[in-house]
Amino acid sequence: MAFFRNTTVNLLNLHYGIHALAITGGGAFFLVYLLKAGLPAPLVLASMAAITAGRFVFRPSILTLGKRFGLKPLVLIGIAITALEYPLLAEVRGLGPGLVALIVASAVGESFYWTSYHAYFAALGDAEHRGQQIGMREAIAAIVGIVAPLAAGWTLNTLGPRVAFGVTGATLLVSALPLLYAPKVRILWDAPGALKASMGGAIMMTADGWLASGYFVWQIALFLSLSGNFAAYGGAMALAALAGAAAGLALGRFIDAGHGRRAAAIAFVAMALSIAFRAAGYEHAAIAVIANAAGAAVVPFYTAAFMTAVYNKALASPCTLRFHIATEGGWDSGTTLGCLTAALLLWLGAPMWAGILLSLLGALAAYVLMRRYYLRPVASEL
Repeated sequence: MAFFRNTTVNLLNLHYGIHALAITGGGAFFLVYLLKAGLPAPLVLASMAAITAGRFVFRPSILTLGKRFGLKPLVLIGIAITALEYPLLAEVRGLGPGLVALIVASAVGESFYWTSYHAYFAALGDAEHRGQQIGMREAIAAIVGIVAPLAAGWTLNTLGPRVAFGVTGATLLVSALPLLYAPKVRILWDAPGALKASMGGAIMMTADGWLASGYFVWQIALFLSLSGNFAAYGGAMALAALAGAAAGLALGRFIDAGHGRRAAAIAFVAMALSIAFRAAGYEHAAIAVIANAAGAAVVPFYTAAFMTAVYNKALASPCTLRFHIATEGGWDSGTTLGCLTAALLLWLGAPMWAGILLSLLGALAAYVLMRRYYLRPVASEL
């Protein structure tokens, strides 16, 4: 397998696997814990919108630090700050200072981490093996996601949020260790044409952010359908991870063989069906669990097709960091608008399915943009 020969990408994927252990563990309970802590569903979604809006505002300042220190320190700083999110999450008691502190820490930490991580992965990966490298990354995340939510759900129920989210924060810190052996990537002080080169990726990520907002509604709906039980919710997430464990690698190979347009079509149809299934079955616990698993099986397919296009666009741009500052800004704007729309719908009394179906608009837009990318000759992007 030629895509394994890139040692640096292997280190990045090892980091991502440990990071995913935290994100699919305690991280999977982020929104539903806010619900349990006394926030109504519309305010949970508004809090998520506040985080993504804060990310959007803070993110441009990262470029100054990136030009001075390079990408690797930014990723490490992002890991350190995001690790603080979870001890803060454990202290939230409804609307108050604890929630404000959590929103600020999340906005700053995630701005650092996701912007610099995506730029780092784009710069150090191989365009010809991009689909398989992303597929392997997502497969690793899915595999660790089988055990992590079960453990986190049990810990929340038996030992409480401080222990559960403390372990999550510690795991995030451990995920930094593989990156200590990864190379530095410098950022150009000037990169003419970077803004123009990033616009296509930013639009794609705006669509993805809107799609994600419907998934946040789904997490709340699933938790409520399981009577607000952390262990049951963790079990549903574990079953979902099992369903998606091998899917991404197979599609990644399909993309690298030149079938990106077909991969995008498969991903869109599967995603649309899974969203409809969730909207139809969220009120029934057993059906909701099955719908959650079916949706998770789709995610690696979608991610491999979507992020191959985004990362290759970034590699072809004058500066991967500037590119991902713009694209992550697109994701933040799409997520903020989507979450606020969903929050307003729920506040006005709309059923959960209305918020879940918002994802269909993002999925359709993402498919159109992916198809446009894969119709272009490879030379036009590289």
